[in-house]
Amino acid sequence: MQYRTLGKTGLNVSEIGYGGGRVRPEHDEISLVNMLHHAMDSGLNYFDTAPDYGGGYSETIIGKAIAGRRKSCIVATKTEAYDPDGIAIDVEGSLQRLGTDYIDVLQFHGGWFYAEDTERILNGGGLAAYLKLKQEGKVRFIGFSADGPSGGIEQFIATGEFDMMQIHYNLMYQSTCDAFGRRGIIPDAVAQEMGIVLMRSTTSNAFQNLMKHCFPNEMADVDVDSFLLNYSLSNPMVNVALMSLQRIDDVDWTNAVSDNVDARLDLQAIHGR
Repeated sequence: MQYRTLGKTGLNVSEIGYGGGRVRPEHDEISLVNMLHHAMDSGLNYFDTAPDYGGGYSETIIGKAIAGRRKSCIVATKTEAYDPDGIAIDVEGSLQRLGTDYIDVLQFHGGWFYAEDTERILNGGGLAAYLKLKQEGKVRFIGFSADGPSGGIEQFIATGEFDMMQIHYNLMYQSTCDAFGRRGIIPDAVAQEMGIVLMRSTTSNAFQNLMKHCFPNEMADVDVDSFLLNYSLSNPMVNVALMSLQRIDDVDWTNAVSDNVDARLDLQAIHGR
């Protein structure tokens, strides 16, 4: 496993992070915990979850996996609430399910952050509540997750208050980081020394399904997953690529991609700049 620094947080984070969004109560607890222990033993230290993933089951599983190993783990979770009271309730619930007394990275859980959402966070007490949690030691760093660029995201970045951003970026989804024009919210965030964590790192199977549909014979023996993950990791502005690891095999192949640094791509050359 290779490591990068998560922006101005100074945290030494594994290039591959665990994305707990697909964990559901019907998934076997023992198998999940064993898989996460294997991931940790293989070098993974970044875990992303949220209270609504599996109705809290994702946080509970991660809490059991990190028990006894908390100091070596970086745990990121979220709040769907943007108001101070709701944020406090969400955080207390997360702390209980995770079995910890602090959260490494707390994020506003958002999609596009329309004007009303942005106003509630920046001027309605949301950001102030996050900063207070940092002062109290319940949260070490703060950020937000978003599906794509918006005026709200630009405002968040411009405040200089946020430590990181979790965002979509992959071979198909380029609007957050335009390698040709060298513009986008990822470069803007990096200019503010924010850490960058990716979701949909390998297109959530959209590219794989498209290629298999259009070129079924040609793609039969192509390792598209590794190709896509390597593409995302080839962007030097990226700190962590989240992956929804399901099995021990998933841990092993993603680690192999991380360690194959000689395969990294020159994205500026590829995009004609």
